[in-house]
Amino acid sequence: MKTNVKVSKIFMDALKKADPSFLVKAHAGQIRSYISVREYSRIMLVGFGKAAYQMAKAFEEELPDLVMEGVIVTKYGHAQKSEVGRSDPAARRPASGSRKSEGLKNIKVYEAGHPIPDKNGVKAAVEIVDLLKGADEKTLVLCLVSGGGSALFVCPYEGITLAEKQVVTDLLLRAGADITELNAVRKHISMVKGGRLAEIAFPAEIVTFMISDVVGDKLDVIASGPTAPDTSTFRDAINVINKYGLAEKAPGSVMEVLARGDEGLIPETPKKSAAVFNKVNNLIIGSNRKALDAAVISARSMGYETEILSSKLIGDAHKAAKWLAGKSLEFKAKKDRLQLKPRCLICGGETTVTVKGKGKGGRNTEFALVFAMEVEGIESITMLSAGTDGTDGPTDAAGAMVNGETIESARGLGLDPEKYLEENDSYNFFNKMGSLIITGPTGTNVMDIQIVIID
Repeated sequence: MKTNVKVSKIFMDALKKADPSFLVKAHAGQIRSYISVREYSRIMLVGFGKAAYQMAKAFEEELPDLVMEGVIVTKYGHAQKSEVGRSDPAARRPASGSRKSEGLKNIKVYEAGHPIPDKNGVKAAVEIVDLLKGADEKTLVLCLVSGGGSALFVCPYEGITLAEKQVVTDLLLRAGADITELNAVRKHISMVKGGRLAEIAFPAEIVTFMISDVVGDKLDVIASGPTAPDTSTFRDAINVINKYGLAEKAPGSVMEVLARGDEGLIPETPKKSAAVFNKVNNLIIGSNRKALDAAVISARSMGYETEILSSKLIGDAHKAAKWLAGKSLEFKAKKDRLQLKPRCLICGGETTVTVKGKGKGGRNTEFALVFAMEVEGIESITMLSAGTDGTDGPTDAAGAMVNGETIESARGLGLDPEKYLEENDSYNFFNKMGSLIITGPTGTNVMDIQIVIID
C-alpha cells in the first residue's frame, strides 16, 4: 500500500469514530431509560451545526416513537452525506432555506450559511425559538449541538441587523481571531447564544448532546454554548474587538450593544449560578481526541510506531505548520541515524489564518503549503492536514496532502509557492497540483487532523 493511501486510510478511520450516527446511537439506550422514569407531555428536538442532520436522523431511527416535533439547521450540503467528489453547495440551496429531508419524519430541516451567517440561519433560529417558547415543565428538549452552530443558529441582538453581524464575523475571521475569541463576541450580540437558549426553554428540561469542535471541549464555546453557563462577559467581547484593532471598523450598533452591556444596561449572559441550568444536562459525545485515538489505532495496525504530538494545535497556521515540520525532520533524522521503525505523528486542533491576500484557501491547505515548503527536498515524509467536516474554510476541499517532493514538482509546473502563500491562495495551488483532499461534507465536525508518516 502506497504511503499516500495509508495516510488517507488513517484519516478516514479517524472520521468513522467521529460519525454522528455512531455517537448518537451509542447513547440512545441511555436516553430511553432517562425518559422511562419521567413523565413528559411533549418531547422536542432542536439542533444546529454541521452534524445536526446526521444526529437528528440517528435519533429518529433509534427512538422513532419518542421524537414528536423538531427543527434543525445545518450547513448547505450537509443535510445528507455527500458522495466523495467535488460538489457545489450553492447549487443545492433551497430558496426557502428549509426542506423536507428523506428519513426525517417529524423534524424540519434548514440549511444555512457558514462561516458567515445568512437569512436562512435567522429563519431557522426564529422557528426554533418559537417552538421552545411553547415548552413547559413537562417538556423534554433534546438539543443537538455541533461545530458550526455559532454561524448557523443566528438571532442578532435587538438593534443589530444580520448584515451588521455578518460584517463583524467576517472582520474577526480575517483578523485571525480564534474560536474562543470569536464566540465571546458572538454570544454578546445574540439573543440565543451563551446560555440564552436555556432561558428561552425554561422551565422545560434540556438534555444537550454535543460534538465538540473546540480545544479543551469547553461547553460554553462549542457553538457558543446556547445551553451552557457563559464564562465570558461583555467586557471580554470588547477586549477581543480592541485586540484586533476593529473598534473603528465594526458596525456602530454592535459596539453600542457591547458598551451598554458592559455598563450593565443590558442583562449579561446567564452564568453558572442561574436557576435555568438546574434543568439542563450537557453531554459531550464526540470530540477531536476520540478521532485522534482512532487514528492511532489505524496507524499502529499498519506497523507504524505512532504517537499524538498534540491534541491542542492552535494559533497561527504558519507557525503550527513550521513546528510540525520541525518535529517531523527531527524524527526523520533520528530514525535514519538509529535505524528505527517507520513513524506516524498525529496532531489535532484548529489553527487560524490572518487573511492578507485575495486568494482562495483555508487553514488546512495553508498549513499544508507551509509544511511542504519546510520539508522541501526531504524524502520519506508525507503529511495530510484536513478538516473533519470535509470543508476547509470557503472551499469544497477538506485540506491537502504533501511530501518532500511537492514544492519541487510545483516549480516544475511553473508555480511559485511563495506567491500563492502571500496571496492566501493555497486552494488554487493544490488544485493545480492535484493534491487536494476532497471528501464532500462528512456530516460531522471535530476540528482538524494532521497526520505525518515518516516511512
